Amino acid sequence: MLNQTSPISLSPNSLPQAGERDANSLCETHLNHAWIARHIPHQGSMCLLDQVEAWDQQSIQCLASSHRAADNPLRADGRLGAACGIEYAAQAMAVHGALLAPADSTRPRVGYLVSVRGTQLHVPRLDDITADLRVEATCITRSENKALFANRVGV
Repeated sequence: MLNQTSPISLSPNSLPQAGERDANSLCETHLNHAWIARHIPHQGSMCLLDQVEAWDQQSIQCLASSHRAADNPLRADGRLGAACGIEYAAQAMAVHGALLAPADSTRPRVGYLVSVRGTQLHVPRLDDITADLRVEATCITRSENKALFANRVGV
């Protein structure tokens, strides 16, 4: 559906600490929507992800069903365009940052999506997809204040 490479600014506190976990092993945690809403700035119906299926220091895999919701706040003229998948990917990156943040972090840190170069849309809209969306984000590189992710939103 959507493939993109997107840099996003992160808090220095959201960077992984040395030895925190094996970068090659995905942690299958199945964190739910309530956990996600407590850890990212997006609230109410703007918190689009339903759950985290798996994650590690470099990547995250999430599921979402909100693309089918009639009250999805990203809908325009009764439809949810495929470009809205960029917001789903951005939220997966935010959840990933929250998962890597120190345990004593009290508030979600706001990040900014700087670029969506290389985005490819393979469908015109998301709201007519009956399956849940699988939202994946993989960190390509990171520094103290920035990270570059490759993202995929599909079924």
